[in-house]
Amino acid sequence: MWVEVGREALVVPPQRAVWLPPGTVHSIHMMSAVKMRNLYLHEENVQHLSKHSDVFEINGLLRELITTIAERELERDSEYLQTAYRFAAMELAHAARYSMRIPLPDQTDRRLDVLCRAVIENPSVGISFEQHAASVGASVRTLSRLFTRALGLGFAEWRRQVQLAIAVSKLAGGQPVNSVARSLGYQPSSFSDMFRRELGVAPSDFRPDETLGDD
Repeated sequence: MWVEVGREALVVPPQRAVWLPPGTVHSIHMMSAVKMRNLYLHEENVQHLSKHSDVFEINGLLRELITTIAERELERDSEYLQTAYRFAAMELAHAARYSMRIPLPDQTDRRLDVLCRAVIENPSVGISFEQHAASVGASVRTLSRLFTRALGLGFAEWRRQVQLAIAVSKLAGGQPVNSVARSLGYQPSSFSDMFRRELGVAPSDFRPDETLGDD
């Protein structure tokens, strides 16, 4: 899933959960076929969780707790389910964080916003920064300065983060590694090197599964 919260997008691969604190304004885009379970935690159970949105890695115990709670939601007031909710919140508080976050621009400069949306729609390395700059009517120098000031990193690094998010979604949908690589403008070997360097695993070893969601 691609979850936009404020000025960042949280990428939620399979076997992860996204935590959204109460009142968080957000939007969710399903990047592939997703089976998602929502867990609504009472405020008394979230005292040890972050005040900011976060993505967690899900271990076997937490996965079973979330699945059980979701399937028995109608029993929300039962002592059994209340205990399960508290246990799930405790497990989340100690779960490892997953840090794939993509900064997004605010809308004060339309050129930067249009460019970023264009890259999200088509993150191929076959489209150069110069081409993107020309399409939004800005010089490369101006756009480079805007990127660094607004997003804290350069265009190439930011686009690579988007590419990884898209790649994960395509692989989760069962697309072959070669096909995913070429859709992003890479030769398969170059794509595999980049994927392994950034995520610590070869794309051929990536295993799609369900994504779990928490509110």
